[in-house]
Amino acid sequence: MGAAIRHRGPDSTGFHVDERVAFAFTRLAINDLEAGDQPMYDESRQIVAMTTGEIYNYRELRDLLVSRGHTLRTRCDTEVIPHLYEEFGRDFVSRLDGQFAVVLYDHREQLFIGARDHFGVTPLFYAHQGGELVFGSEIKAMLEHPAVPRRVDLVGLDQVFTLPGLVSPRTMFEGVHSVPPGTAVEFRPGDRPKVWTYWDLAYPRTDADVERHDEAYYVRRVEDLLVRSVEKRLQSDVEVGLYLSGGLDSSLVGAIMRHLMPDADIRSFAAAFPERELSESDYQRLMSGVLDTRHTERFVHGEEIASRLRAVVRHTECPLKESFNSAAHALSEAVHRAGVKVVLTGQGADELFGGYIGYRFDQVRRTQAAGGVTDLREARMRESLWGDENFFYERNDAGFGATKARLYSAPVRERQGEIDCLGHPLVDRERLTGLHDLHRRSYLDLKLRLADHLLGDHGDRMVFAHSVESRHPFLDRELVEFLATVPPELKVKGLEEKYLLKQVAREWIPRRIVDREKFGFTAPGSPHLIRQDDPAIEALLSRERIEADGYFDPDQVERLVREYATPGFRINVPFETDLLMTVLTFNLLLDLYDLPAYSA
Repeated sequence: MGAAIRHRGPDSTGFHVDERVAFAFTRLAINDLEAGDQPMYDESRQIVAMTTGEIYNYRELRDLLVSRGHTLRTRCDTEVIPHLYEEFGRDFVSRLDGQFAVVLYDHREQLFIGARDHFGVTPLFYAHQGGELVFGSEIKAMLEHPAVPRRVDLVGLDQVFTLPGLVSPRTMFEGVHSVPPGTAVEFRPGDRPKVWTYWDLAYPRTDADVERHDEAYYVRRVEDLLVRSVEKRLQSDVEVGLYLSGGLDSSLVGAIMRHLMPDADIRSFAAAFPERELSESDYQRLMSGVLDTRHTERFVHGEEIASRLRAVVRHTECPLKESFNSAAHALSEAVHRAGVKVVLTGQGADELFGGYIGYRFDQVRRTQAAGGVTDLREARMRESLWGDENFFYERNDAGFGATKARLYSAPVRERQGEIDCLGHPLVDRERLTGLHDLHRRSYLDLKLRLADHLLGDHGDRMVFAHSVESRHPFLDRELVEFLATVPPELKVKGLEEKYLLKQVAREWIPRRIVDREKFGFTAPGSPHLIRQDDPAIEALLSRERIEADGYFDPDQVERLVREYATPGFRINVPFETDLLMTVLTFNLLLDLYDLPAYSA
């Protein structure tokens, strides 16, 4: 099991095995390189713990624990965990500030606890099979355990088609659960696992709940909190680099990083595409010059997208809706080859400051008093899902349901009511009650887009594929909790997205970066792959293959292949879905993980 995820931690391996519990740890050494091997123990060795990720407030926690009589032998952040649990019990996790997956076992209480950080930066999976609890940082480790079955979760597949990506606790493997962000799982032998939430983001329910100050106050406060957040994420005994996309968010992080490290040799990294319309390289080079970084530009050519797909799907453990993960995979490889283990990113700003086009759509609807939705099925579905029949999240889901149904094979289509992901709980509806549209969309983006897709298959799995850790200054609990109190009209002002963040950035980075139009991450999709006449791609989408697997309708797949292969055909991302990319990468998933053909 440990060997299956050695890429996450190639520097050392540690084990704890006794009559009740077996832990294996693969370490990426970042803090206290000499003494930080895991598992970690309390003084009595009755509590054994493993932590992946970073605990940013470990110095304060260490001082607290020492003042209460605990003995800690290292400078490593993870050593505080068993002692913190010994002192505070299950509430220890509420005291952590960082990005982490923590597991521990208390021999005295015969109690296992696993927890995932507030925003889901770090993954944690588990399965309860035959009275045993099996867990891992990636599912591939768990599949090495004989108790964990290899079966497709059709609701998970439907999530990938319908939503930005998978949503915890769902995975693509039946019986394997993803611990949601801000959540812990407890297990005692003989019982079933118990799941509980230790943190969730709370937006104000009414306008009266918003405490208003002048704009300058919010600019100063966000700036102070963001600088503090970047400073936390520079804690490391190894070099810290920067992902520099050329956009507002990573450029601002880079500027603060340079401010805090004025004399450092900072390495920056960017993915670029030969196709001019897909590339941001001009802006990346501009910011590298402004920040005086040693810049690595990793050009990703169209043919490389296909050649990396197998490795990408093996690491993501789920199908994809787009091919940009291949570029992310190539970029982390460049970071690894440069000898850098840690990179800062701008991830999370769009979800918290109103950076997607949906936030502008909401603003138009509010200011123009647009009429309500006329399709009664769609209205009922939106009310059921989001608590507002006029709230448009990704698409008209009633109509898209028919598109999905046609794509599935007849036997799968017969189970449409059962496997439709919108018929299963996605978020806590109570959290959406009474929210301003911007706050509702932000909460949904954090839960449905960010945690398991952007931070998960697109983020964590792509960087750790090459033994690199990414850190995200915008996803700091103190900053995010403050942003929840900011009036919505300061985040999207008129039709200007991320207004407040732009006011912060004007003191730090060039106007050309601050005022440029948002550039979405895109890469050549399945139409490009189909036109390459690649035998491997053709085989994955062939009628024989589709019929043998039994998940999709071969006539519909053939029709899409013909349509996508038409010269000049393009998918209008983000308004249209690349259906064939999901079919293609799902079939790769079946091969890579030896998953069975469909059977009712």
